[in-house]
Amino acid sequence: MIVLVELLKLARRPRTWVSVGLLCGLPTLVAVFLAVTQLGPGPGEDPAFLSAVLANGALFPAAALAIVLPIFLPVAVAVVGGDAIAGEASGGTLRYLLLRPVGRTRLLVAKLVAVVVYVVVAVLAVAATAFVVGVSLFPAEPSAVTTVSGVTLSSTELSTRMMGAMGYVAISMLGVGAIALFLSTVSESSLGAALGALAAFITSQVLVTLDAAGGVRPYLPTRYWLAWIDFFRDPILWRDIERGAAVQVVYVVVFLAMAWANFNSKDVTS
Repeated sequence: MIVLVELLKLARRPRTWVSVGLLCGLPTLVAVFLAVTQLGPGPGEDPAFLSAVLANGALFPAAALAIVLPIFLPVAVAVVGGDAIAGEASGGTLRYLLLRPVGRTRLLVAKLVAVVVYVVVAVLAVAATAFVVGVSLFPAEPSAVTTVSGVTLSSTELSTRMMGAMGYVAISMLGVGAIALFLSTVSESSLGAALGALAAFITSQVLVTLDAAGGVRPYLPTRYWLAWIDFFRDPILWRDIERGAAVQVVYVVVFLAMAWANFNSKDVTS
């Protein structure tokens, strides 16, 4: 019941749908500019998916994921995760929630489920909107999409690989969500929790590009975010995909354990 309540609260908040709409709107805006001007990267130029879109709009969902993943999707997830517990505390409703026979662990799990659902809905919405926009504005041949390796995919193969890429992007966001959820149990400010998660995300991004941080680079949460591109190689390169998923699982387990330990020992006064 508590999970359903949290999902309904998430669905009823206007900012949930505003953020999803903005995530869908950015790739749409890029597609409109590309369609109107026809000024995009040429074949073989980066970003690879954006150049391929001009030839086949069925691949635009992959380009849309590449557009929102580096900054905008993590920001949205950090805001939702940071508001999970801190938002209740700042609104003065957390104490009343815990007065009911809910339990702190069940409430924390329900908040986590809400964050996961938000991530999945956001990724699905971006991909679905991008597909409609792509086939509407560009030449579209879903049965003739070429991989990064130059191999042509059938419609079924394209759908399967796209679903794999979407799933991997969603998993990649869970690390950010777990960090934000932990900080949400530490602070009573949802903004502070979100900013803390974003600071961790930015720090990771900076260290990934720093040669001096080579020793810790494989363990950074953002190190393997772009590994979803390997779904569009032939054959699929599973090494970085598996490593990226494993890194995110570790971050989720560690930060959820920290969130649980802090939340269960915390004095709730608001």
